[in-house]
Amino acid sequence: MINAGSFRKGSKILYKGDPYDIIDFQHSLRARGRGKIWTKMKNLKTGNVLEETFGSDETFKEPDLETRDMQYLYDNEDNYAFMDSETFEQYFYPKSTIGESKWFLKEGEIYSVQLFEGSPLTIELPASFILKVVETEPGIKGDTVSNVTKKAVLESGLVIKVPLFIKIDDNLKVDTRNLEYISRA
Repeated sequence: MINAGSFRKGSKILYKGDPYDIIDFQHSLRARGRGKIWTKMKNLKTGNVLEETFGSDETFKEPDLETRDMQYLYDNEDNYAFMDSETFEQYFYPKSTIGESKWFLKEGEIYSVQLFEGSPLTIELPASFILKVVETEPGIKGDTVSNVTKKAVLESGLVIKVPLFIKIDDNLKVDTRNLEYISRA
Protein backbone atom coordinates (compact mmCIF):
# COMPACT_ATOMS: atom_id res chain seq x y z
CA MET A 1 0.00 0.00 0.00
CA ILE A 2 1.16 3.51 -0.86
CA ASN A 3 0.20 6.44 1.33
CA ALA A 4 -0.72 9.66 -0.54
CA GLY A 5 1.65 11.55 1.75
CA SER A 6 4.57 9.56 0.36
CA PHE A 7 3.87 10.22 -3.35
CA ARG A 8 6.92 10.95 -5.51
CA LYS A 9 7.27 11.63 -9.22
CA GLY A 10 7.20 8.27 -10.96
CA SER A 11 5.22 6.52 -8.20
CA LYS A 12 2.73 4.02 -9.57
CA ILE A 13 -0.70 3.53 -7.97
CA LEU A 14 -3.92 1.65 -8.66
CA TYR A 15 -6.79 4.18 -8.79
CA LYS A 16 -10.35 3.22 -9.76
CA GLY A 17 -9.07 -0.09 -11.13
CA ASP A 18 -6.50 1.43 -13.51
CA PRO A 19 -2.73 1.85 -13.10
CA TYR A 20 -1.56 5.47 -12.86
CA ASP A 21 1.87 7.10 -12.92
CA ILE A 22 2.33 10.19 -10.70
CA ILE A 23 3.63 12.97 -13.00
CA ASP A 24 3.51 15.82 -10.50
CA PHE A 25 2.33 16.37 -6.93
CA GLN A 26 2.14 19.12 -4.34
CA HIS A 27 1.59 18.94 -0.59
CA SER A 28 -0.73 21.47 1.00
CA LEU A 29 -0.66 21.69 4.80
CA ARG A 30 -3.20 23.51 6.91
CA ALA A 31 -3.04 24.72 10.49
CA ARG A 32 -5.87 22.41 11.49
CA GLY A 33 -6.97 19.18 9.95
CA ARG A 34 -5.20 16.89 7.59
CA GLY A 35 -3.04 17.91 4.66
CA LYS A 36 -4.10 17.69 1.05
CA ILE A 37 -2.07 16.25 -1.82
CA TRP A 38 -2.72 17.65 -5.28
CA THR A 39 -1.62 15.19 -7.96
CA LYS A 40 -1.30 15.13 -11.71
CA MET A 41 -1.27 11.52 -12.86
CA LYS A 42 -1.23 9.67 -16.16
CA ASN A 43 -3.39 6.63 -16.84
CA LEU A 44 -0.97 3.97 -18.08
CA LYS A 45 -3.69 2.21 -20.10
CA THR A 46 -5.19 5.15 -21.99
CA GLY A 47 -2.53 7.85 -21.66
CA ASN A 48 -5.06 10.36 -20.28
CA VAL A 49 -3.82 12.84 -17.67
CA LEU A 50 -5.95 13.38 -14.59
CA GLU A 51 -5.71 15.91 -11.76
CA GLU A 52 -6.98 14.79 -8.35
CA THR A 53 -6.73 15.93 -4.74
CA PHE A 54 -6.34 13.37 -1.97
CA GLY A 55 -6.11 13.49 1.80
CA SER A 56 -2.58 12.84 3.06
CA ASP A 57 -3.75 9.73 4.91
CA GLU A 58 -5.44 8.02 1.92
CA THR A 59 -3.82 4.78 0.80
CA PHE A 60 -3.65 3.10 -2.62
CA LYS A 61 -2.65 -0.33 -3.82
CA GLU A 62 0.39 -0.76 -6.01
CA PRO A 63 -0.49 -2.00 -9.50
CA ASP A 64 0.72 -5.48 -10.41
CA LEU A 65 3.14 -4.42 -13.15
CA GLU A 66 5.46 -6.92 -14.79
CA THR A 67 8.41 -6.08 -17.06
CA ARG A 68 9.46 -8.53 -19.78
CA ASP A 69 11.97 -8.45 -22.61
CA MET A 70 10.12 -8.68 -25.91
CA GLN A 71 11.13 -8.66 -29.54
CA TYR A 72 9.34 -6.24 -31.86
CA LEU A 73 7.99 -8.21 -34.83
CA TYR A 74 5.78 -6.05 -37.08
CA ASP A 75 2.90 -3.59 -37.21
CA ASN A 76 -0.48 -3.80 -38.91
CA GLU A 77 -3.32 -1.29 -39.25
CA ASP A 78 -4.26 -1.28 -35.55
CA ASN A 79 -1.47 -2.87 -33.50
CA TYR A 80 2.23 -3.41 -32.96
CA ALA A 81 3.17 -7.07 -32.47
CA PHE A 82 5.73 -8.12 -29.84
CA MET A 83 6.93 -11.61 -28.91
CA ASP A 84 8.01 -12.63 -25.42
CA SER A 85 11.65 -13.75 -25.61
CA GLU A 86 11.14 -16.58 -23.11
CA THR A 87 7.66 -18.01 -23.79
CA PHE A 88 7.40 -17.01 -27.49
CA GLU A 89 3.88 -15.73 -26.79
CA GLN A 90 2.76 -12.79 -28.95
CA TYR A 91 1.29 -9.57 -27.54
CA PHE A 92 -0.44 -6.83 -29.51
CA TYR A 93 0.03 -3.22 -28.49
CA PRO A 94 -2.65 -0.76 -29.77
CA LYS A 95 -1.23 1.99 -32.01
CA SER A 96 -3.45 4.58 -30.33
CA THR A 97 -1.61 4.27 -27.01
CA ILE A 98 2.03 3.92 -28.05
CA GLY A 99 2.69 7.64 -28.57
CA GLU A 100 6.15 8.87 -29.60
CA SER A 101 7.75 5.47 -28.95
CA LYS A 102 6.68 4.42 -32.46
CA TRP A 103 9.64 6.32 -33.98
CA PHE A 104 12.11 4.01 -32.23
CA LEU A 105 10.68 0.59 -33.07
CA LYS A 106 12.92 -1.56 -35.29
CA GLU A 107 11.97 -5.04 -36.41
CA GLY A 108 13.93 -7.71 -34.55
CA GLU A 109 15.06 -5.39 -31.70
CA ILE A 110 14.50 -6.37 -28.05
CA TYR A 111 12.57 -3.92 -25.83
CA SER A 112 11.50 -3.96 -22.18
CA VAL A 113 7.70 -3.95 -22.17
CA GLN A 114 5.66 -3.29 -19.04
CA LEU A 115 2.55 -5.47 -18.66
CA PHE A 116 -0.55 -4.95 -16.51
CA GLU A 117 -2.93 -7.91 -16.14
CA GLY A 118 -1.36 -9.58 -19.19
CA SER A 119 -1.72 -6.64 -21.59
CA PRO A 120 1.18 -4.37 -22.63
CA LEU A 121 1.20 -0.83 -21.20
CA THR A 122 4.47 0.95 -21.90
CA ILE A 123 7.66 0.37 -23.81
CA GLU A 124 10.78 1.35 -21.90
CA LEU A 125 13.17 2.98 -24.34
CA PRO A 126 16.83 3.80 -23.74
CA ALA A 127 17.68 7.49 -23.29
CA SER A 128 19.05 7.63 -26.85
CA PHE A 129 18.57 5.60 -30.01
CA ILE A 130 20.60 5.37 -33.23
CA LEU A 131 18.75 5.96 -36.52
CA LYS A 132 19.97 6.42 -40.12
CA VAL A 133 19.28 9.56 -42.20
CA VAL A 134 17.36 8.70 -45.38
CA GLU A 135 16.62 12.20 -46.67
CA THR A 136 18.05 15.66 -46.10
CA GLU A 137 19.05 18.75 -48.04
CA PRO A 138 22.71 19.32 -48.80
CA GLY A 139 24.38 21.70 -46.34
CA ILE A 140 25.37 25.10 -47.73
CA LYS A 141 28.38 26.68 -46.13
CA GLY A 142 28.19 30.35 -45.46
CA ASP A 143 28.58 33.06 -42.87
CA THR A 144 26.76 31.84 -39.79
CA VAL A 145 26.70 33.44 -36.39
CA SER A 146 24.60 30.89 -34.57
CA ASN A 147 23.69 27.23 -34.88
CA VAL A 148 21.96 26.77 -38.22
CA THR A 149 19.91 23.62 -38.69
CA LYS A 150 18.09 21.80 -41.47
CA LYS A 151 15.45 19.09 -41.51
CA ALA A 152 16.35 15.42 -41.85
CA VAL A 153 14.06 12.42 -42.34
CA LEU A 154 15.21 9.33 -40.45
CA GLU A 155 14.63 5.65 -41.36
CA SER A 156 11.61 5.42 -39.03
CA GLY A 157 9.92 8.45 -40.65
CA LEU A 158 10.80 10.83 -37.81
CA VAL A 159 11.69 14.36 -38.98
CA ILE A 160 14.18 16.25 -36.78
CA LYS A 161 16.41 19.30 -37.04
CA VAL A 162 20.11 18.56 -37.53
CA PRO A 163 23.31 20.59 -38.10
CA LEU A 164 24.30 21.48 -41.69
CA PHE A 165 27.14 18.92 -41.88
CA ILE A 166 24.76 15.91 -41.60
CA LYS A 167 24.26 14.02 -44.87
CA ILE A 168 22.28 11.02 -46.17
CA ASP A 169 23.31 7.61 -44.69
CA ASP A 170 24.75 9.18 -41.51
CA ASN A 171 23.82 7.38 -38.30
CA LEU A 172 22.49 9.80 -35.68
CA LYS A 173 22.00 9.47 -31.95
CA VAL A 174 18.51 10.82 -31.12
CA ASP A 175 17.14 11.63 -27.66
CA THR A 176 14.04 9.44 -27.12
CA ARG A 177 12.50 11.81 -24.55
CA ASN A 178 12.37 15.04 -26.59
CA LEU A 179 13.00 13.69 -30.15
CA GLU A 180 16.08 15.88 -30.68
CA TYR A 181 19.45 15.33 -32.35
CA ILE A 182 22.30 14.54 -29.93
CA SER A 183 25.28 13.62 -32.13
CA ARG A 184 26.53 11.45 -34.96
CA ALA A 185 27.02 7.83 -34.05
